[in-house]
Amino acid sequence: MDEGLVGRGAREGGRLFREWFQTLTDAAESGERAAYVFVMGSMMEVLRSFDMHTVFPEINSLQTAVRRVSDEYLSIAEDHGFSPDVCGYVKADYGLQMRGGEHPMGRIPKPSVAVLTNACNTYLKWGEIWERLYDIPTVTIDVPGSRRAPGTKAHRDGELERDRKYVEGQIREMIPILEEVSGRKFDIDRFREVLDLTNQMGRSWRRLLELNATHPAVFDAMQEGTIYLGVVNALRGTQAGVDYFRDLVEEMEYKVAENISPLVDREEGHRLIFVGVPCYPIFRRFHQLFTDWGGVFVSSTYMWFASGGLSREFEYDLDNPIESMADGMLQSVTGAVDAMLFHDQALIEAIDTYGADGVVYHPVKSCRTVSTGLADSRRVVLENRDVLCLYIESDMMDKRVVSEAQLKNRIDAFFEGLESRKLRMAASGATS
Repeated sequence: MDEGLVGRGAREGGRLFREWFQTLTDAAESGERAAYVFVMGSMMEVLRSFDMHTVFPEINSLQTAVRRVSDEYLSIAEDHGFSPDVCGYVKADYGLQMRGGEHPMGRIPKPSVAVLTNACNTYLKWGEIWERLYDIPTVTIDVPGSRRAPGTKAHRDGELERDRKYVEGQIREMIPILEEVSGRKFDIDRFREVLDLTNQMGRSWRRLLELNATHPAVFDAMQEGTIYLGVVNALRGTQAGVDYFRDLVEEMEYKVAENISPLVDREEGHRLIFVGVPCYPIFRRFHQLFTDWGGVFVSSTYMWFASGGLSREFEYDLDNPIESMADGMLQSVTGAVDAMLFHDQALIEAIDTYGADGVVYHPVKSCRTVSTGLADSRRVVLENRDVLCLYIESDMMDKRVVSEAQLKNRIDAFFEGLESRKLRMAASGATS
């Protein structure tokens, strides 16, 4: 086994992520301008054409939980009147602002502008907090959602083009605001360069997802997938991002050829799909509760809806960059919302594509949006595919509502069911 190649993606991802936070720390100390954006509809390509620093508050918040200090930030927000039921990401970010941008990975610069979409209802109220704190311009791109139920024609004739023009108009209105904030004119050629880099990243991202359908899988979509998501958002539209994912695909293709699993000390026992957001306050242990049984997450809805649309078969048209940006924004945000709220059919297709034998649903207290309808989704999946489904509740930020003992009991029972099912199927195949 090539030890320099295997594990390179995790090592390099960690390094790039630390370097990215260092650039934010440097920007905070020097007073450089930064834009606050979200993973769903970040408009990174437009912002990069102005060479503005970009801050992802969702990523900042989850990193406080992974590093086990989120309670400090949540407590500040709750002391200031935020309810325990408010999104944990929002509260952690508010606590961060009250601490002058102090973060376990460095220091986060104050926003000069905020760019958001309606992909999550919380984004809109979150942006209002920054408006009140910093008196900054906030640009909200209103992206129309799906008109029809999944599996049917999403738009009637003409609707899609009207929606695209509606989004395009908002992008064109945003550009002068960014020119004023940055003090720079919009460079359409620079914009094309960034779009081309994103196109290259998207090809590698889709190849990465495709490779995990092999047996055994080559990466865990919950643990390693979280690293990849951080890089794909932070370095979207950069040469460093292109190089990273090109090298990552090379590593995964090598692992396919050598039958190398992400499990270190055991064989792949069960192929799982993860629905929702991970339990970051005990992230490493949460993942271990599954790997102890030989469970590998071969796919996750998080890698669909939080990848900025790169999981979709779409590339920007460099001859019509602004129009194509609107098209991409419409597809990515609509797809992200559908992946969060209407993922039944997508899950059924993923079960078939990845050969999954179990689906893990993880609703969280802090995010009503991503947790909406998961019980109904489970019912539909069970009606259509012969898999086992686990439904466990905790939180992505607040360790006060995370009970490791209860999670372990439920997860162990789930795997006992999977093991029993495997034995029955093996016995049935032996006697038939």
